[in-house]
Parts: sequence; C-alpha cells; structure tokens
Amino acid sequence: MPLPININSLIHARSVESERLEFKSGWNPETILHTMCAFANDFHNLGGGYIIIGIAEKDALPILPPSGLEITQIDRVQKEILHLGHNAIQPYYHPIMEPVIFDGKHVLVLWVPGGQTRPYKAKVSLSKDASDWGYYIRKGSSTVRARGADENELLSLAATVPFDDRINQQAYVEDLSRDLMQEYLKKVKSDLVQSAPQLSLVELGRQMGVVGGPIESPFPINVGLMMFNPEPDSFFPAMQIDVVWFTSAGAGGDRFSEKIFRGPLPHLVPEVLDFIQRNFISETVIKHPDRAEATRVENFPRNAIEEAVVNAVYHRGYDTREPVETRITRDDIVVLNYPGPDRSVRLEQLRAGRAISRRYRNRRIGEFLKELDLTEGRSTGIPKIIHAMAQNGSPPPEFEFDEDHSYFMVRLPVHPLTVETGSGINLNTPQIQGAESGAESGAESILTVLEQRPLSSAEIARNTGRKSVTGALKRSLRSLIESGLIEMTIPDNPGSRMQKYRITDKGKLVLLQREKSEH
Repeated sequence: MPLPININSLIHARSVESERLEFKSGWNPETILHTMCAFANDFHNLGGGYIIIGIAEKDALPILPPSGLEITQIDRVQKEILHLGHNAIQPYYHPIMEPVIFDGKHVLVLWVPGGQTRPYKAKVSLSKDASDWGYYIRKGSSTVRARGADENELLSLAATVPFDDRINQQAYVEDLSRDLMQEYLKKVKSDLVQSAPQLSLVELGRQMGVVGGPIESPFPINVGLMMFNPEPDSFFPAMQIDVVWFTSAGAGGDRFSEKIFRGPLPHLVPEVLDFIQRNFISETVIKHPDRAEATRVENFPRNAIEEAVVNAVYHRGYDTREPVETRITRDDIVVLNYPGPDRSVRLEQLRAGRAISRRYRNRRIGEFLKELDLTEGRSTGIPKIIHAMAQNGSPPPEFEFDEDHSYFMVRLPVHPLTVETGSGINLNTPQIQGAESGAESGAESILTVLEQRPLSSAEIARNTGRKSVTGALKRSLRSLIESGLIEMTIPDNPGSRMQKYRITDKGKLVLLQREKSEH
C-alpha cells in the first residue's frame, strides 16, 4: 500500500523530524508494538510517526546501506502486525504498511498516524504468561512507558482528537478534489503518484489519511477538506487570511483597503505571501563613501513574514470564526491569529526565542505543511522570525498574547533606513511613471477611471478626455498591463470585441499611495 510521502525524503528525514521516526534493523515484535502504541497515542499532537523495519540506526540516524529483510519475511511480518493490532493493543489499532525496495534491499515501512480513540495501551511483554499492560509515549526519539504525571496527562486526552484530525460527518468523500490530492502528491514527490489515478477516491483518501470512518460509511477528515477542497471556507467559516493595508495614520486611520484570500491551504499560503512580496516588500541600497560595498536591506524581510503567516495558519483554531489577519502600515506588519498558543507557552520565553510548546493544536495540518516545506514544526518559527529580522538589520520582532491566550500577535517593525530614505512601503508607484506622462494622456488617469468599473479601450478614451483610441493610449494600456497595474477581462483572447480592462489590487495600491503622498 503506497505511502503519501516520498520514501527517500522519509529515510533521509528531510520532511519528518527524528521524534517521529524509528528505524529497526530487524523484526522485533515487542519493541515495535510499543513504538506503534506510542505513535498512536501521539502525546504531543505531532501526527504520529513512521517505523522502518530493515534499516539499523545509531543515535537516531539510519545506518546506510540498509541491512534489509528477506523477501519471505515481509508477508509474515505484516500478518504478525495485524495480529498485534487486534490482540496486543487496546483499543485495537492498525498502522498502514508498505513494503518498498530501498538501495536494492527490501524494507517494510509502517505509517502510524495519531489514533482517533486514544489513549492506547499495549502489552508490556508478549510472553505467554504476561498479563501487564502499559501506556507508551514518545520522549524525543525514544519510546518510553508513560508513568506518573505523563500517564495522567495522557489519560486526560481520552477522546480529545485535535479538530483537524476529526471525521467530518457533515461532508462527503466526494467533497475532496482528486485533482488537488494528486497535485499535492506530485509536489511532495510521493510514491503514491503512480497508483493514485487507478484508486477510487475513498481508497486514495484512506491512503493519504484524509478519509476515515467504517468501510460501509466513509467520511472525509477535516484536514482533508482544508487541504483538498476548492472552497474549504464553506465547511469552516472564516478559514481565510485577510490582508489589510492602511494608507493614513497607521492602523488607527480611516483609510484602508483589504483583500481576502480563501482556498485550500496549499494554495492559500503561497498566494498571500506572493501578494505581500509583490506589493509591500522593497529593497533599499545604501552606498557608503568609505567603502565599495553597498548595504542592501528590505523594509520587511520576506523570511520573517513567511514564518509569521505560516505560524498563524499552523496554530490558529479552525473551529473558531476568526480569520488570520495581516495588517500593513508604513511602520509595521502585524499578523494576528486566534486563539493564542498552548497554555504551556510563557510570553517571556517566547520573546527570547526559547518557548517550546508541549502540544500542537493542529497535528495533521503541521504534517502536511512540513511535507510542503512551509514549516519545520517543533517551535522553530519564532526563532526563525527573530533571526530573519536580525539578519536584515531590522528592529526585533514583537510577540504578544493575553492572559487567557485568546490571541497571538506578531509585529514586524519596518527597517528604519528604508523610512529615512523614503523607500519604505512605496507600493511601486514609480512603475506608472514610464507608462505615459501629461495630463491628457496620464497613466494615473487611466487607473482612476478604471477604479470605478471595467471599461473598454474606447470607454477609457472617452472618460480620460481623448477623442479616440490613440497609439499613445494603446502603449499606456500595454505598459500598465506589463506592470501588473491593470489586466484584461478576457486575457485568452486579447482582440475580442468584448475586451475590457480592470484595475488590479496593485493598481489600487498605487492610487492610494499617490493620494497619500499628495497630502
């Protein structure tokens, strides 16, 4: 049964941290049983883990080339694992198993997602006379028996499956998009790519861990709808990112614009980051009289923005009706998500970049984001924001949440040198200067008339005081399209008699910036 992850990435730990990996040189049913139990308990909501049988390890790292298993062992081991799942774990639990060939050797990979009915306990010993059962959890890269406070905390998690990993009985398997699922598999170079077209949607969903429920009545899991439905906000209200930019007096001003981004998570995050990159990030080059090398700084470092946005998407509550919000002014970028971090996080530790959450709110979302290389997890986002700001020479970021942990805020101050040189958020206003000049044929006048509604070229000519569609107007339209300030309503047929032009969000930003500079 193919896995929804590339086997090379898995073995070389490029997308899965060591805490979620266990290598075994051979078949040892008792230790493998205990690790299965630990991954199923998913004590820290990391998404379970993987056991790779046929590869030895040293210091939690694989020893390559692999020792492998005999081909005759593979079928016997799989049958024994099924037997253990029925008789040696309570409640019963079965991992997803796939025999693979790696470096010419046969190995068996067990994918052990966090279980829906935790806590799980397993037989302490598989000897005939043994009757003792125990709860097992992961501590770092080791499997240990939960005792004392750990056992009490695990028991408190009974029937508390994270929201993103719950079955959604208000939706249907058909609400999952096969195209989006296969697009994702290609992007992460999964071994499941080749067989996916031949599988039914239910089979594909089960193998990717986004379909659950009994055989006779399957349902999608919430994370599947978030990742692979074209309109997940129809299932999760306010599953969106609002980008709001203020053009006067900062966030307290009365002039602002906003753009709301919706869609499946693999598209949503990159679209937001691309929009901010194109419209709000600028680089300032500062020359020094005493040395040849110039200093290059960004008003806001992209890496810091990316980490802040991804962190908000990863840790927000999807069962709340509050969107992620990104507020942009000349002085800062603020990213807000609701609710705040886990209760175990202390603000002073977080501000120092040393906070480590004991438990993650969205274990499955985190797993998918890691495979897309959008996050590393394990509380690395905050230190990376701090590092990105320092590396750019920016003021340190600010983090905030209230006593009730009801929200979390990341504030990224603008680089002071970009303000001093007048190149903070300039919204790319110089781009319209090369289009046309002069009152009669100004590019700014074209943007102004298009701000009301889409117009044809003839309508633009009339509304800007021209007698006809002149060559200068055509050049201006072409220049504005190339600058991304306007776009055609029928881009696939530029010569259509129904063709009109409309202003883009970037064009609106230019007009707002021009208006602000004039005042």
